[in-house]
Amino acid sequence: MDLSAINPVLLVASLMVAATPLLLAAIGELVVERSGVLNLGVEGMMITGAIAGFAVSVETGSPYVGVLAAAVAGAALSFLFAFLTQFALANQVASGLALTLFGLGLSALMGQGYVGIRPPAMTRLDIPVLSDLPVVGPILFGHDPILYFGLLLTAAVWAFLKFTRGGLILRAVGENHDAAHALGYSVIRVRVLAILFGGACAGVGGAYISLIRVPQWTEGMTAGIGWIALALVVFASWKPWRVLLGAYLFGGINVLQLNLQAAGVAIPVEYLAMSPYLITILVLVIMSADKSGAPASLGRSFHASQ
Repeated sequence: MDLSAINPVLLVASLMVAATPLLLAAIGELVVERSGVLNLGVEGMMITGAIAGFAVSVETGSPYVGVLAAAVAGAALSFLFAFLTQFALANQVASGLALTLFGLGLSALMGQGYVGIRPPAMTRLDIPVLSDLPVVGPILFGHDPILYFGLLLTAAVWAFLKFTRGGLILRAVGENHDAAHALGYSVIRVRVLAILFGGACAGVGGAYISLIRVPQWTEGMTAGIGWIALALVVFASWKPWRVLLGAYLFGGINVLQLNLQAAGVAIPVEYLAMSPYLITILVLVIMSADKSGAPASLGRSFHASQ
C-alpha cells in the first residue's frame, strides 16, 4: 500500500469530472420534479444520450455536435414519457421505469457498431495565466467546456426558480396544479417543457460519460448514475446548490475509491467499488428525513376536467 502515490491535486480535478454527468442529470430532474412530475427514466435517457452523442461525434468528427445530438436524443426520449403521462395520463412511475428499460435496450442496439472506437477529443479550456497557477490552476481552470456549462446551468436554474416569473409559474404548478390551472396557467405545457429540459440535461450527462470521462462506448456504461441522480434530488431537498454539493460528494467518493484501489489498499476491490453507492445511500437516508421541500403535487396526474 502506497498512499503517497495519490496526488491530491489530480484527485480534486478528477472529482469535478466524475461529478459532472451526475450534476447535469440531477439538475434536469430537479426542474422536472419542481413542476410536479416524477420521471424515473433518467437512466434510460442518459444511456441514450451517451450512444447518440458518441455515434454522432464519431461520424461528424465534432464532439460538440455529438453533445448537441445527445441533448436532442434525451429530449426526444423524454417526449415519449411526456406524451404517456401528460396526455394519455399513464402512471408516472410505470412509464419512467419503462423508459429506462427502453433506453437501455435501444442504446445496446445502436451501439453495436461502435465498440472499440475512440471518439474525437474535446478541447480543454486552458485559461491563460489562471491555468498556470499552482494547485488552483489544474483544479479549476483546465477542464472541458461541458464541466463549466454544468456549473453555469446550476446557477441559471437557481436564478430561474428564485427570481423569474417563469420559475414562479413552474413552482406553482408543482405545488398545486389545480390552483395554477384556475389562475390561467397551462399546467400541461409547463410540465412538458420541464420534462423536455430534464431529458436534454440527462442526454448531455450521458454524452459526457462516453465522450469525456470514459472516451469509449460500452453497453450500460452509465452504471446506475441515473438512479443516483434521482436520489440526489431528494438529498438536495429540491434545491439546485445542494444538488451541486451532492454531486461533488458522490464524485469525490467514487474517485477516491479508484485511487485507493490503485494505491493497493488492503480492502477487497468489490467493497471499494460499492462504497460510493453505500455512502451516498446513507447520506440520502439521513438528509431526506426532512421532506418539507418536496413539491405537493409531485407524481400526481393532472386533467383539466378535474
